[in-house]
Amino acid sequence: MSSENQATREANQEFISKKQRLFSPMAETSSNGSAAAASVTLIPEDHLFSILLLLPVESILCFAMTCKKLKSLAYSDSLWESICKRDWGHIPVDSLKGSNRLHQFPWKKLYHQVYLLDSVFCTRLLSHKNPDAVLEILPCPRASHSLNLVSGCLVLFGGGCEGGRHCDDTWVAYIGNDFKRKLNWQKIASGIPSGRFGHSCIVINDSLILFGGINDHGARQNDTWIGRLTLHDRSGSITLSWRLLDITSTAPPPRGAHACCSLNNKRMVIHGGIGLSGLRLGDTWILNLSEDLCFGRWAQVVVDQNCPPSRSGHTLTHIGGEQTILFGGRGVGYEVLHDVWLLDGATSSDEEGNWRWRQVLFELHSVPRGFDLPRVGHSASLIIGRRLLIYGGEDSNRRRKDDFWVLDIGSMVNGVYRKMWRRVESEGERPNCRSFHGGCVDDSGRFLYVHGGMVDGVIQPSDPSGLRFDGESFVVEVVVLQQP
Repeated sequence: MSSENQATREANQEFISKKQRLFSPMAETSSNGSAAAASVTLIPEDHLFSILLLLPVESILCFAMTCKKLKSLAYSDSLWESICKRDWGHIPVDSLKGSNRLHQFPWKKLYHQVYLLDSVFCTRLLSHKNPDAVLEILPCPRASHSLNLVSGCLVLFGGGCEGGRHCDDTWVAYIGNDFKRKLNWQKIASGIPSGRFGHSCIVINDSLILFGGINDHGARQNDTWIGRLTLHDRSGSITLSWRLLDITSTAPPPRGAHACCSLNNKRMVIHGGIGLSGLRLGDTWILNLSEDLCFGRWAQVVVDQNCPPSRSGHTLTHIGGEQTILFGGRGVGYEVLHDVWLLDGATSSDEEGNWRWRQVLFELHSVPRGFDLPRVGHSASLIIGRRLLIYGGEDSNRRRKDDFWVLDIGSMVNGVYRKMWRRVESEGERPNCRSFHGGCVDDSGRFLYVHGGMVDGVIQPSDPSGLRFDGESFVVEVVVLQQP
């Protein structure tokens, strides 16, 4: 018998021993693996089903190896659909069910594909042209803007454009039912909020919360705005009204190019950015909102332990519960970073609770093609399978990127740091290299929407005169499977 088979046999025997303890006292009388398996078969199938859902996937697969009779249950489609709901949530599963292309695949295969995630598929989104319009009006090319998905609509606000000017316009495109990969952009408002770039904007229910930014005079902002979006069923029109949010006297210092995310659809957290006199910041603030979103209260998070160094152009991504991930950015010495930090407020009862920053250490040289990881001006989105999908950005020489990386949160939390990162190939209509673009995912985590950014010009890519603003939109599909 080969050493590999011997190792497999020992692993199975260890698993059976664990199951003997799990199913005690009935299994305590078993003296070998076959007796344990026989005892397990006496448990009603619905009870076994519930027990399997308490186990990690690796244990479920081992369970299937203990007895041929139990393999059908451990590999059943109904069990794996429940596993997908357990690990991903109901919204991604319902999204896959509604897909004409993917619903025909077994749930075990879909789970396996999400777990591997070796490629994504990119599609360019065309702008809908109105045949009756004399002059088609579309959002101008821009960068450092915000792009959010709320109530089935992409909402684009602000940014910087040609000539060093800021934008003060709000655009909306509905991508809900019967979306045909064509964007029908509608200009909703102009002038409110005031023009800016490098601001932050999150979604809370059907509203947007916007903070800070920089205008074309270089003035940093620290105002907080709320935008409420309404879809009118009868007319098919969309309205979005902005107003200043009523907050207490305390507010974060003015800044732009900071990072932000939403916490549990209730709060906004921001970190870092470029403050007054071009100083890079390293502070963390949380905005606690009232239930009716009529007012909010800013509070600085004060931590006694290590904190991320000051930076700008980085990302914050909510990964569930009270946890967020910080990645990359540009430091105080203009160096481009690749470090990963976890902000954990699991033990906090309010916005000023027991928050803690913890650096997630890994060796860059141990990551395949890891020298490409450092970046600023990228996007980082939580996708199906509880992974972070990193896209684009630029390095210390202002070389823009078009690569996709996956940060495996499960491996990170479990301490398997050497398996945290994996580069993902892109198929379809590959976007140009870009940085400081807008990016957002749908509720299912299956689709990443990308708009605009800085792209390479026609002169010298590393020279500012070789840069240009982009106005294209893409959708990146995460779950890609060939027809069976």
